[in-house]
Amino acid sequence: MKRIGSATSRTATAAGLALALGLLAACSGGGSGEGDGEEGGGSGGKDVTLVTHDSFLASDEVLAQFTEETGYEVHVVRGGDAGVMVNQAILSQGHPQGDVLFGVDNTLLSRALDADLFEPYEAAGLDAIPAEVQLDAEQHRVTPVDTGDICVNYDRAYFADHHLDPPASLDDLTDPAYADLLVVENAATSSPGLGFLLATVSAFGEDGWQDYWQRLADNGVEVVDSWETAYDERFSGAGHGDRPLVVSYASSPPAGVYYAGDDLPDQAPTGVSAGTCFRQVEFAGLLTGAGNPEGGRALIDFLLSRAFQEDMPLQMFVDPVLPEAQLPEVYTRYGETIEDPYRLDPGDIAEHREEWIDDWTSLVVR
Repeated sequence: MKRIGSATSRTATAAGLALALGLLAACSGGGSGEGDGEEGGGSGGKDVTLVTHDSFLASDEVLAQFTEETGYEVHVVRGGDAGVMVNQAILSQGHPQGDVLFGVDNTLLSRALDADLFEPYEAAGLDAIPAEVQLDAEQHRVTPVDTGDICVNYDRAYFADHHLDPPASLDDLTDPAYADLLVVENAATSSPGLGFLLATVSAFGEDGWQDYWQRLADNGVEVVDSWETAYDERFSGAGHGDRPLVVSYASSPPAGVYYAGDDLPDQAPTGVSAGTCFRQVEFAGLLTGAGNPEGGRALIDFLLSRAFQEDMPLQMFVDPVLPEAQLPEVYTRYGETIEDPYRLDPGDIAEHREEWIDDWTSLVVR
């Protein structure tokens, strides 16, 4: 998922929102409490090393609970965004930097599995997790931990002022009524940009997605390199730009309310076009050659615990995979439940990802 680097903003509260949402885009809040682990060879003894992307955050209290329950102390090695992290793990396959890797998502999963990065392990509590997110259910090389939806967000004030309904679907975005309103991230350089491209492939198929993007281009879509540029500089809902539509996350509206730090408003200032969303799933796995496999298995179990699952929403602004996990009020009140997101098989993504990106680039990047 990405899931969320910081960006400049006008106020401290806006900076907090940029940090949280920018972290999502890197996977794609609160104190982390993690120390940096030693690189190379995994951990031993009573330490367990988690290799992850820059987006990983967990509260001090939850990590302390893991230590109290298991005796293992978590050390964290961050490896950039999800793509960089996976590439580094492949290069060190068999001699990993740590014991558990967290943050490989369904857009990169086949690459990791094909490289034999993980030892099979069926986590405790996995039977409570919905089958639809268990994408390696036969071998259990990875365990689903969270989900997130990449969606078009809209600036409520703009659409109210212009007496215009916000778009509800991908097709709506090509309507002349929304000409020159949408900014998207580059699919070659941005996790949400890639996710949005995959949504269009899922929606329109191999024979139709390029025509769709041509229609978007004809309707004035703007392409920028990063989530930070799109959301913080070009999106009017963040107070800086003149584009009232942006590719971001379904969790962006509650994140905006949370970081504003004021009394809870009647509604978030931004909304989500639910018919535009692509579902990301993030996984954890026990790294082949881990120095502390026992501790690694304990950590994977803990990632599915109610304590960790309920900590994630206001740390990384992702959704828990554990159905019984309780969401905070800011999530339930201002978040959008995406009932039918677009999905693609990880094998199809692995087979065609670079081809799709190259074709997309030739169509829309000027």
